[in-house]
Amino acid sequence: MSYTFMLLGFMLSAYSIVANDAIQTLGTFLSSNSQRPWWVLWLFACTILTAVFAYGWLNYDGDVSYGRLENFPIPDPFSWIYIVPPLILLGLTNLGIPVSTTFLILTVFNPQNLTNMLTKSLIGYGLAFIIGIFIYYFISEKIEEESFNQSKTENQPYWTILQWVSTTFLWSQWLIQDLANIFAYLPRKLDLLLLFFSLIIMLTLHAIIFYRNGGEIQQIVTSKINTQNIKSATIIDFIYGFILLFFKEYSKVPMSTTWVFIGLLAGRELAIAHRLKHRSLKDTGTIIIKDVGKAMIGLGVSIILAFFLPFLGQLIS
Repeated sequence: MSYTFMLLGFMLSAYSIVANDAIQTLGTFLSSNSQRPWWVLWLFACTILTAVFAYGWLNYDGDVSYGRLENFPIPDPFSWIYIVPPLILLGLTNLGIPVSTTFLILTVFNPQNLTNMLTKSLIGYGLAFIIGIFIYYFISEKIEEESFNQSKTENQPYWTILQWVSTTFLWSQWLIQDLANIFAYLPRKLDLLLLFFSLIIMLTLHAIIFYRNGGEIQQIVTSKINTQNIKSATIIDFIYGFILLFFKEYSKVPMSTTWVFIGLLAGRELAIAHRLKHRSLKDTGTIIIKDVGKAMIGLGVSIILAFFLPFLGQLIS
């Protein structure tokens, strides 16, 4: 029964995390390439996914989480309480709420690590926010203003190449950070059978998400200024990817990539609103507060689950 719960938890977490977290990472890629067939975008993203899987498995002795689950041992016994968080995450995702899957999933496995994960995530949000303001304050008039008056068909070919390169870089960095959230449900060292099983599940789930063009959570990206433009999407992806690279090297403590993402978009929106006046500062502030509020909802749910579910499980037992 424990093994059944493990496999069920893995499949639920894989779908819910891909639908919530991964689509935020690939959101700019989807919005700026909406004219391309969904399966082309899926094939591209899944080629990178497979490469990251293979590299992690070969270089970390079967651990595709890149060693980020060292402080999160597999529960023994593995009970039904661990499949509750991905079910709740799935519901929040369908409501379009950007939830930190790191908090919601991993906190239940080891609540003692919440403080370290929260600290690193808050630093990530603050750093991304400041970087977003600083960079876009200087490039908004050159890049964003030109992009407002440029249709997709007028893009130079090299921007398309740069955008796909930036997506490759960002997607690989996100996978290294967040695969731990999904593979918390499987043994820390996968045999060849489990590796192929998990890879097939992930590829299939990505196909569903790409076919749906991201689902409700994609509105986090499309509601922001000019994210459909390929130049803007490319710059966002490069900045986001380098921030994740910094934190990947900083420590192996899992962090909320969702918080980093909405922090970067918040700083970007504020700088563009101030420089270009395409949206009032009041409306921009409302959007930023709304995104932060949704993230805090996810954090609150995570804390409640982390401390309530084990108690409930013991009570029922």
